[in-house]
This record gives sequence, structure tokens and C-alpha cells, in this order.
Amino acid sequence: MEVPILKQGDILIASIQGALTDTDLLRMQEKLVCRVRDYRSKGVVIDVTVLDVMDSFAARTLRSIAIMTRLLGAKVVIAGIQPDIALSMVQLGLALEGAMTSLDLEDGIAMLNSAARKQGLCQYGN
Repeated sequence: MEVPILKQGDILIASIQGALTDTDLLRMQEKLVCRVRDYRSKGVVIDVTVLDVMDSFAARTLRSIAIMTRLLGAKVVIAGIQPDIALSMVQLGLALEGAMTSLDLEDGIAMLNSAARKQGLCQYGN
């Protein structure tokens, strides 16, 4: 399943719309990292709201995306983690180092804008 990646100003929004295979996740990772570089994006929001299951590979891939994009100068927000997924991740000892988290896409964009204001930069997405 292809993950759509939208560009809104200085941010990229990847909206996962269903269960992804490991191959789909790796393809999304490659596309996001390349687009951050190509568009010189300052922020990325990955919306996982529709996911009701997240395995360890998916969590590690999201963490890798966060680390890679941070190395390229962009901040990452993982938006919409469901409570059951959060509980499972904690029980499995999985963490998303390098990424901020938010309740939903709107809050994720607001977090990036807040971070930009603190740094005295233009707002992301504007």
C-alpha cells in the first residue's frame, strides 16, 4: 500500500491509511528521507491514527525515519498513536527516540509550528 506524502509549506505529511507490510514501511522511509532532502523540509508529521496494531518492525522503522530526518535537519512528529498501541509499545520496551508524538495530525502540525517559533523561524506549513 502506497503511503501518500503531502507537502505543506516546509513540512511533509505522511498519512498511513491502512496496515502496511515491512516492504511498504521501508518504501515510505526511503521516500520520506529523499523528500526531506529534495524539498529541504523542516518538519515531518507521520499520521498513524488508523493503525490499531504496530509491530516492533514498524516501531523501529518509525524511529529510524525520525533519526534519519533529524540528521537532515528536520523534526518529526508521530501523530495519532492509539492507546492500545502505546500500551503494547511500553510493554515491549519500544520507544520512538528522535520523534515527538502528538494526539492527532492537527496537534502535530501545531507542535512543529511551536518549535519553529521558539527557534525564531518562520512557521512550518506557511
